[in-house]
Amino acid sequence: MKYLGEPPVEVAVAVVLAPDGRVLLTRRPAGKPYAGYWEFPGGKVEAGETAAVALVRELEEELGIRVHRAHPWLTQTFVYPHATVRLCFFRVMEWGGAPKGREGQALSWEALHACRVSPLLPANGPILRALQLPSVYAISAAEELGEALFLARLEAALRRGLRLVQLREPRLAEPPQRLARQAIALAHRHGARVLVNGAPELARQLKADGVHLTAARLMAAATRPDAGLCAASCHNRAELDHAAALGLDFIVLGPVTATLSHPAARPLGWDAFRTLAQDSPVPIFALGGLTEADLSTAYRQGAHGIAMKHGAW
Repeated sequence: MKYLGEPPVEVAVAVVLAPDGRVLLTRRPAGKPYAGYWEFPGGKVEAGETAAVALVRELEEELGIRVHRAHPWLTQTFVYPHATVRLCFFRVMEWGGAPKGREGQALSWEALHACRVSPLLPANGPILRALQLPSVYAISAAEELGEALFLARLEAALRRGLRLVQLREPRLAEPPQRLARQAIALAHRHGARVLVNGAPELARQLKADGVHLTAARLMAAATRPDAGLCAASCHNRAELDHAAALGLDFIVLGPVTATLSHPAARPLGWDAFRTLAQDSPVPIFALGGLTEADLSTAYRQGAHGIAMKHGAW
């Protein structure tokens, strides 16, 4: 993206997450642009600093807390009337001390699904929605397991807390509507969401929560599908950029390591994954031979979470 005049101001932004899932918001004090608006804490990256270093300094100065564990997450550029800002978001998982408004700002711990404070800075609404995505995205395996066993394992996973599922069964009868309707009904009883890998029309017909696009469907799309949540599989920079341009809700990037389902695919490896995921404005799930034991590694590489097929069941 090109900017007229001054380059964007780089800002380190903290998504401070409590163990119960609430997030910390602060209110901008009088005398600043958008005074009275609520935002995630953070501040300008100074000359000679990285965004990660600025994050640690700003949280100590503004809130009196010491960052113990923070992971890069999203980077979004937003144009305000007074400035263009490049917001580098980090998820702060562990910290020391009790947050206090050391600059006179009010603080509030907010539930992601029921934010009470307003108004929010315009740039932060999409961030709250992205934070509602769980850390695990499970991909169906009915062909390998058989439909009855898959549905039984799906119910068990839902009872353990699984909340996001992709129905992807290309070699079952097309479309596998009976299985899909059973899986969607089961997921909805547990408060989980289901995306259908296929055409947006099929996702709407099945009353799924959204659609997951193959890379080919993604690159053929000129606009965001009208089908609820929208995700896509990506393998390279061009696909990632197109998914972001369409405003998709999240991306699956891989394979990171070798997989049973795609043994001929060349793995990216974590270094290439980190390079591709860096500065993404859209949450990215890492895919490819992963289990929940890989979550911490995925977080460190900039992933929102992990997508699993065999590891999910």
